[in-house]
Amino acid sequence: MKSPLRFSTWVIPLSYAVVAVAAGMVFPRLETPIFHGLGSTVTVSAAMAIYSSVASGMLALTVVVFSLAFVMIQFSATAYSPRLVLWISRDPFMWHAVGVFTATFLYAIAALAWVDRSGSGRVPLISSWVVIGLLLASVAMFVGLIERIGLLQINRMLTFTGDQGRKVIEATYPGRDSSTAAAASPDDFHQLPVTQTLIHRARPEVIQALNTAVLVTLAQKSGGIIEMLTAVGDTVVDLTPVLRVFGACQPIDEGALTNAIEMGDERTFDQDPKYAIRLLVDIAIKALSPAINDPTTAVQALDQIEDLLLRLGRRRLEIGEYRDKDCQLRLIAPCPTWEDFLRLAFDEIRSCGAHSIQVMRRMKALVNDLSLRLPEDRSPALRHWEERLQNTIARSFDDAEEKQEASVEDRQGLGVPRRHSARVQG
Repeated sequence: MKSPLRFSTWVIPLSYAVVAVAAGMVFPRLETPIFHGLGSTVTVSAAMAIYSSVASGMLALTVVVFSLAFVMIQFSATAYSPRLVLWISRDPFMWHAVGVFTATFLYAIAALAWVDRSGSGRVPLISSWVVIGLLLASVAMFVGLIERIGLLQINRMLTFTGDQGRKVIEATYPGRDSSTAAAASPDDFHQLPVTQTLIHRARPEVIQALNTAVLVTLAQKSGGIIEMLTAVGDTVVDLTPVLRVFGACQPIDEGALTNAIEMGDERTFDQDPKYAIRLLVDIAIKALSPAINDPTTAVQALDQIEDLLLRLGRRRLEIGEYRDKDCQLRLIAPCPTWEDFLRLAFDEIRSCGAHSIQVMRRMKALVNDLSLRLPEDRSPALRHWEERLQNTIARSFDDAEEKQEASVEDRQGLGVPRRHSARVQG
């Protein structure tokens, strides 16, 4: 099973370089006969100095800026999460900036060759303006690059991760009152014969997304039901069963099945709402490690986690069944439950922050706020976690006064304790 080819980031600056070299070789050559009367009023010596400064300065700027940028990215990977910072380092804007810097350097070198060509004492006008335009574009890219690197600040990093989670939740889960609610699935489809099993035969890869429409169509044409044995976000290794087909009248082309399952080297946010929470939890537990000991960052991560859980709790999470136009079940894919989301969001932070009064108070407020704002059917799982938090506090603090302090609800952790709460309808 092979991963689909992806557009490599190095192609972006390479394309800029190729275009710049081609333009530097062709454009001045066409400019001379076509615009023979046009020439810059800048002297030859001044033009050569300007072009040389642009070329040499741009090369030095590129080396310095991107060396510092990747050092900052590496530092942030250590401080936050290497999986999260990888998304920042692969931002296409960074590679377009490299391309513009490279194009400016190369075109300035090419334009320099046409200054005082054959002793003409002439400076091509249009080429000189192209150099100036590329220089201004490089300055704009430099400013934008500084803005992008600013994403590495912890607040913006947390917001970025939360935004990715909000997008995938909005795209993946319908509202609880949606008219597309799934009908009950037949309980006996497992009694049908297994007619086909798709096995992964390659190096370890991550399931990044499913083309459910294609899988439903394939199942409908074969007259069977496809059951995914792996979920989006799972890593599959060699000989891992990926899916089974039940009761098909004819075999489904394995190539078509493979193409409907997108795989890659790492998890993505597409169709994977747990991934954003996973990254936020990573940041929180790293901040709670003895080497860093920064519970405030963990509290800030819990702010984003609360918002994601609040949005999830208001949506229909049971989306694992897909039907054809005749409402016949054709595809079953595993999807996380409400309990799965809560376990991911709370368990590791609760464990790593067990001795932090600030974290315990924030988590108490988080669970209570969710209980007040979400429908009643979400409450049993939340009550379970409320009890687990209280048990953790009881085990972690020997002093009675510390236990009392850690048991107070406080949205800031150590800010304004909450006196009373009321259920919010909606």
